[in-house]
Amino acid sequence: MAKSKLVQTNEVRQKQFVGYEYKELTAESSQASFLIDGYENFGWELDENLLERSSAKYTAGKKAVIRLKRNRKIVNKAELTRLQRNFEACVEDIKTLEKSKTSQATAYALILAVIGTVFMGGSTFAVTAQPPHIALCIVLAVPGFLGWIFPYFLYRRILRKRTEEVAPLIEEKYEEIYELCEKGNRLLV
Repeated sequence: MAKSKLVQTNEVRQKQFVGYEYKELTAESSQASFLIDGYENFGWELDENLLERSSAKYTAGKKAVIRLKRNRKIVNKAELTRLQRNFEACVEDIKTLEKSKTSQATAYALILAVIGTVFMGGSTFAVTAQPPHIALCIVLAVPGFLGWIFPYFLYRRILRKRTEEVAPLIEEKYEEIYELCEKGNRLLV
């Protein structure tokens, strides 16, 4: 009987050693699932040891912390790493394109608002001058108010136009990502 317990414990202990490399990502919570799915195609998996503390932990600022691990001795590691870098570059390109939608619209709207504020400042100085220049005040106030009202409409117009320009580019990047993930998945088999 003692012999069978010894054999049984030796079998349990002979679990194969696997060395892992680890990766921690911080991403928008809306992109967390997409990133996890993508990285799985390059041999990464959620770190099960941290599941009780959540491997995809969401924080207050709409950010997710994703903890991944991968076998250090994975087959085709060099090619998988190259594909992963291309994947990461495409993800960054998509982030940049998404930001470019609003940055140009915001810049133009702010410029118009500042110009409107300059006219309102001129209007204010015209009315406070001695003697007050009421006619000049009115002439400067009209473009000032327009400069405060139209930035919203300008922002919406530029945003819509920029979104139409950028949408096909973003779609191309997603297609490139899917091709990279498909290649990486084939290398894992």
